[in-house]
Amino acid sequence: MDMTVMTFNLRTIAVKDGDNIWGNRVGRAAAVILHHRPLVFGTQEGHLSMLQDLEPHLPDYTWLGEGREVGRSGEHCAIFYRKDVLEAIEQGQFWLSEQPDEPGSKGWDTMCPRVCTWARFRYRQNPDQQFVFFNTHLDHKGQEARRRGIAMVWRAIRKELDASGLPIILTGDFNSQPQSDVVKFMRGQITLEGEQMAMTDAYSVYPEPIGRTSHPFSGDAEGNPIDYIFTTPEVKVRGVIIDRGQYEGGYPSDHYPVIAEVSLP
Repeated sequence: MDMTVMTFNLRTIAVKDGDNIWGNRVGRAAAVILHHRPLVFGTQEGHLSMLQDLEPHLPDYTWLGEGREVGRSGEHCAIFYRKDVLEAIEQGQFWLSEQPDEPGSKGWDTMCPRVCTWARFRYRQNPDQQFVFFNTHLDHKGQEARRRGIAMVWRAIRKELDASGLPIILTGDFNSQPQSDVVKFMRGQITLEGEQMAMTDAYSVYPEPIGRTSHPFSGDAEGNPIDYIFTTPEVKVRGVIIDRGQYEGGYPSDHYPVIAEVSLP
């Protein structure tokens, strides 16, 4: 079963971006999504109003997830999916903190609350074909928060693997470059908190150098990525694109969307 997945940091509305304010970018963001037409994709930094702004542009999609504060407040790690193809049969969210079930909780040296949203999907035409999708956004300041946060995400993934054995895809803005402990852990190169990751980095099929995935609306490519897609080993990554193009006369965000073509067993 082949499908397209994507991770896309939308750039929060809560900043002064001049001509790149969200109101000028919502059409661009929708355009890049419709260009690649992912079956499912994770977004970061989207406030409720931003996600609602996207809805009329994306009539084939619906989304799930809550804010990182309480209820719908604050940035979301939303998961969008094609509602005509997929059905979300289970979903949840936890906070990357010592109190993962406490909305708005902050952990370790994090600058702000951080969350991971997940959902189990099945294909409407083939209900036996299922997979699980995780989406997160690690802290941009706290190194310990990133390390502990990704270990917490992995424990949730491992729990799901033990329970269902379903294929799993993880997307997110990890605020971490390839040489960081976070990404080395994700690639299975080191252990964290006694945990050993067992997932595939989609960039493993991307020609070097990968280049940067965040930019100050400049279109720069030189540097390193901080946005990633990981899969469990049975999910085959066929190709990866970092879309550094402009849409409707400008960049959709200060992050480039990362798109992967994958095959489920």
